[in-house]
Amino acid sequence: MRNRNIIAIVALLALIAWGGYDYQAKKRHTEGAASAQQAAGIQEGIAVGNRAPDFELQSLEGKPVKLSDFKGKKVLLNFWATWCPPCRTEMPHMEKFYKEFQNADTVVLAVNLTMTEKSADDVPKFVDAFGLTFPVVKDEKGEVSGNYEVIAYPTSYIIDSQGIIRDKFQGAINYEIMRKSFSKLN
Repeated sequence: MRNRNIIAIVALLALIAWGGYDYQAKKRHTEGAASAQQAAGIQEGIAVGNRAPDFELQSLEGKPVKLSDFKGKKVLLNFWATWCPPCRTEMPHMEKFYKEFQNADTVVLAVNLTMTEKSADDVPKFVDAFGLTFPVVKDEKGEVSGNYEVIAYPTSYIIDSQGIIRDKFQGAINYEIMRKSFSKLN
């Protein structure tokens, strides 16, 4: 009985934390993205309005993937882990979004925080279990998540076709938030 109570309390705390992240994400979203700037002279960084820092990571198939490979496309850059309950909640929304908009020069690039996983083998199992078809790369050393200052899981960056960050969400986002955020991009 005591174990059930502990599990219930942990689950309740996780739901409260997720609610807080969701509230903050919606709050940031309603504040809007930074005003449009010309691509020339925009500083590289992780703030809204900055050019997203490029990186290269390995795909689950062992092939190199760079963020710059998607230049000219709108990108939902998502940092996540298999053990993260809000990440698990968010993945079906991402898959639905990706399937609907992939032909509209839009991509979901999911960066797994592999250094936090119990086993790297958990990642492809998770991808298969959720039927994910968008690109997934592994941040095995935590360098990219460190550069993007990922402190909450999941964290998502909305990047326009010129490589400029237009929105950032800490915590899970759903299909409607994704769609609304991308509708503002050129």
